[in-house]
Amino acid sequence: MRRRFPWQRRTTILLALVMALIGATVAAARPRHDLKFAVSFPSATRTTAADGRAFVIVSTDASSDPRDQIDIVNGVPYWGRNVDGLRPGHAVTLDTGPETYGYPRESLNQLPPGRYYVQAFFNVYDTFHRGDGSTVKLHMPCGDGQNMFDSPQNMYSTPQWITITGDEDQPVKLTLDHVITPNDPVPAGGTCQQGNPAETEHVKRVKILSPKLSAFWGRPMYIGANVLLPAGYDDPANANVRYPVEYHFAHFTEKAPHGFREDGGNDFSKFWLAPSSPKFISVEVREENPFYDSSYVVDSPNTGPYGSATAQELIPALDQQFRTIAAPWARVTSGGSTGGWEALASLVFNPDVYGGTFAGYPDPVDFHRHQIVDVYDDANAYNTYRQWDTPTQRPDSRTAAGDTTYNMAQENLWELALGDHDRSGGAWAIWEAVYGVQGKDGYPALVWNKRTGDIDHSVANQWKPKDLDAKLAAEWPTLGPKLRGEIHMYVGDMDTYFLNDAVELLQKNLAAQTSPPSDATFTYGREKQHGWSPYTDAQWFSVYAAYVASKAPAGTDVSAWRGAVAAGGTMKAATADTASTMSALLPPTMDGGVIQQSDTGRGLPR
Repeated sequence: MRRRFPWQRRTTILLALVMALIGATVAAARPRHDLKFAVSFPSATRTTAADGRAFVIVSTDASSDPRDQIDIVNGVPYWGRNVDGLRPGHAVTLDTGPETYGYPRESLNQLPPGRYYVQAFFNVYDTFHRGDGSTVKLHMPCGDGQNMFDSPQNMYSTPQWITITGDEDQPVKLTLDHVITPNDPVPAGGTCQQGNPAETEHVKRVKILSPKLSAFWGRPMYIGANVLLPAGYDDPANANVRYPVEYHFAHFTEKAPHGFREDGGNDFSKFWLAPSSPKFISVEVREENPFYDSSYVVDSPNTGPYGSATAQELIPALDQQFRTIAAPWARVTSGGSTGGWEALASLVFNPDVYGGTFAGYPDPVDFHRHQIVDVYDDANAYNTYRQWDTPTQRPDSRTAAGDTTYNMAQENLWELALGDHDRSGGAWAIWEAVYGVQGKDGYPALVWNKRTGDIDHSVANQWKPKDLDAKLAAEWPTLGPKLRGEIHMYVGDMDTYFLNDAVELLQKNLAAQTSPPSDATFTYGREKQHGWSPYTDAQWFSVYAAYVASKAPAGTDVSAWRGAVAAGGTMKAATADTASTMSALLPPTMDGGVIQQSDTGRGLPR
């Protein structure tokens, strides 16, 4: 055996160390395997191919399905990807490529190793060959109010625990083994569109096929209404009584208007059933659609002619079925948030159909303050830029103390991960669809880049027909004589979504009108947030009753429905002008119209 010299032994040891270091370095430099999920469904779940958006949702909390834990603030991570023609037994892969996009982590590889409660979901898109020649793929709601994660025909997997190591060399397989079915039984030959809620003694349900909407969407489309009848409506003694109508706009719901209960189990129900209360018919429209849970009750190149369908098809059907006073002076609109915008817009676009509005904390009524963004003049929706300073993020939601809950970029990117082409079912998506024009691809033209927030002013300038303040200003010579004394607004001056800013612009511009004067009223709740109202729902009906009585033609007998406020015998229509009537009805104001009151109103989600 050949003898080894000491320097040879040292060289061997050194070489071994060098090789070990090289191996460790190579191992450390080797990239982790990209995380992938393979999502599929068996024929037992669905027998035909599906278009739509596939999702993977992860959580560390198994107390509920991960799909129910998605939220803008403190929500769980999720990733989505569009897919066309996915067949049973075949898989779509969600990976780190550009087709897969997530929130609050954009890439799947940003998910750290760990143990996760995971669920796959699939939002099914229908293909619409619309009457204008465009073809789009959107999810058709089915009595769920466009609630993606609870909408019939959508699919989801049984949640399961998995461990992510960061070095998976094969996709994690998830099987969509459940399909969502309608919440309500669908009658034979019927449809699940707009739901099929049950009727009660005072709550009736109406659903009609809309020829206008069907022609636009290229398939049968329905609209509906929840109708709350006054106490004594079916009493033979009242067989000849006709009633004024409150059109209360809100998000899609199958609940009775204003939370009415037949057992009188809440304050509003006790009021409604009391003999002395004003007797109205209250109507809430059900207009879920392929973009959102509400249509915004106006005609739009993207959502269709919902304004015309409501005013020209639904209201005549209601007038025919129920004993309404089928005249504009006996119809008032009301609502808050989305419903507040709809209440004002319905009057502005249909001044010969309705006779007044009581609109609370409305979605933006002047696009110089689209929440906090001036779509006409700002360069970016997400940030304010200055020459020598870092960008300042624009807030989206705030607390009463002024702290930011989340910013503009966060909510918009949250929606983008739920669906591109404004298919998220979110607020920013429906605003773009309702206010804006149709893009070349048939989907809504984007008013700003969803990733960067950069505003496209050529698109923004085409929003003006739906800018209610701009419309009123431009058309006041025609609209003014019809709307004088008919616009009544209220909002908290610390509205959660900065909606008071646009209301204040509207007030300023209406106050400048003199030919004729607007005689509009604006009431502000001091340091009140979204959902504030100066009155309870029950109290509002006394306001409506006095207002409608003041609008009634001279000599009209209003005693049959006016209620106890007409104590002392038959009350004829008021002779005073509407502005004087309203100044007596609305709360006392101070500090330029700002009032301090407790928050007694029913808050509505945006």
